[in-house]
Amino acid sequence: MTSFANATSVGRVDSHKYSANFPEDWCIGSVPHGGFITSCFLQVASAHFSTTLAKQKQPDTITLHLDFLRRTQVGPATFIVNDVKLGRQTSVIHVTLRQDDREEVVGYLTNSNLAAEEGMSLSTNYRLEPPSYPAAVSKLKNGTDKHWKERKRMPFAEWRKAGNQVRFFFPEAGQLQSSIADQWICFTNGDRFTSESIGFVADIFPQLIEAQQAGGDPYSVKFEERNLDAERVKRKEGSALWYPTLLLNLDVKKALPAEGIEWLFVRTRTKVIKNGRYDLEIIIMDEDGDIVALSHHVCLVVSAERNMAGRRKRSEQGESKL
Repeated sequence: MTSFANATSVGRVDSHKYSANFPEDWCIGSVPHGGFITSCFLQVASAHFSTTLAKQKQPDTITLHLDFLRRTQVGPATFIVNDVKLGRQTSVIHVTLRQDDREEVVGYLTNSNLAAEEGMSLSTNYRLEPPSYPAAVSKLKNGTDKHWKERKRMPFAEWRKAGNQVRFFFPEAGQLQSSIADQWICFTNGDRFTSESIGFVADIFPQLIEAQQAGGDPYSVKFEERNLDAERVKRKEGSALWYPTLLLNLDVKKALPAEGIEWLFVRTRTKVIKNGRYDLEIIIMDEDGDIVALSHHVCLVVSAERNMAGRRKRSEQGESKL
């Protein structure tokens, strides 16, 4: 298993070009996981603002917008950076991910210095609604928390290899609503979450659509304990499903410490699932209840066969990832 740091590492080719290599164990099917790719973009921004743009003194990515144009693939990748706007408080870069002469993902990232930010601060008294179950984080790992239990094996684990990189803890009583999924997560191998990890965290969660289709939550701990077939969705639909991301936005509220943290809470929510397209709202919190980041996605629902389909000829590459 490739560690997160090694899997997302980028090398500096020149002042505005970076290289990476995407490993197979961070994929969904044959395609590198979208959150993993997002974290690679964050690594590129971190590298660029610590070298080429070091004089800006803006080490923290505070916003990110990615458009996933085409499927990425395992293997070498190149990131091209364009310095769009360099400012005293914030700077914006445009980053393009290319593989085999294909432009696959493009994005804008805004960097600042969170430690140096000044300005108006007001309490909004925001709380999760509906409230989530309380958690004693120190008791999660040994299974003694009274509200949260670990799902030992996730559905489609061989297909969704990237999901094997984290441990999932779900409410023992079940999710609060069919359109909501709450979870506590930590890395399987003991790695810690850093600010660059947030892209991955924003895209790793149980699939709400499958809970709706199954007539019950196939990701729940009780589902697993009763030895029920969590993959019956596959038999019902005739094939597994793939949920490719069209675009992903990230709004970072809090920098994580350089040494990282072990646990994060994630709430995933969808509002409209219609005609094979749906939205996702992601709220990421630390164990103190502080919001670390907010994320919004636009996703599609397609057959998993699309994930494994052969590449089109170069003359056809103007078409989308699907």
